[in-house]
Amino acid sequence: MILADIPDFRAQLKANRAICGLDLGDKTIGIAISDLRRSIATPLYTVRRTKFTQDAAELLGVLAKHEVSGIILGLPLNMDGSPGPRVQSTQAFARNLEKLTPLPITFWDERLSTVAAERALIEADMSRMRRREVIDQVAAGYILQGALDRLSYLGRDDG
Repeated sequence: MILADIPDFRAQLKANRAICGLDLGDKTIGIAISDLRRSIATPLYTVRRTKFTQDAAELLGVLAKHEVSGIILGLPLNMDGSPGPRVQSTQAFARNLEKLTPLPITFWDERLSTVAAERALIEADMSRMRRREVIDQVAAGYILQGALDRLSYLGRDDG
């Protein structure tokens, strides 16, 4: 099920299960996974895109292996907050994925996630070739970490 906001998404999550963050690109899908306490996002894997059915099968295998309870998709908005050119394809991916899994799915603003990931990798003195290999999964980590921070903030409101 696709949920419009993080509080509704949070309400659907199973306790003590990881969350997955995805950075959808034209050629790859970056995957990050949280810890069971949902406090730290870890870049995990990059899927080379082929056809949706193959991409989804590989992705669902990763989700099952890590016993994920929800999916956060990076939403590529423009800097002014308006929908970017890839928003429709991201939403279509979510609708297609929703048909294959009962896991809750929501979106997180991914503005500047790739820029932040690139800067972090440069600061780590990573070669250009290696950066190219891991940039999408690191960007997925930034997307997921933003959502985890928001979820943590909402958790403090439970009192």
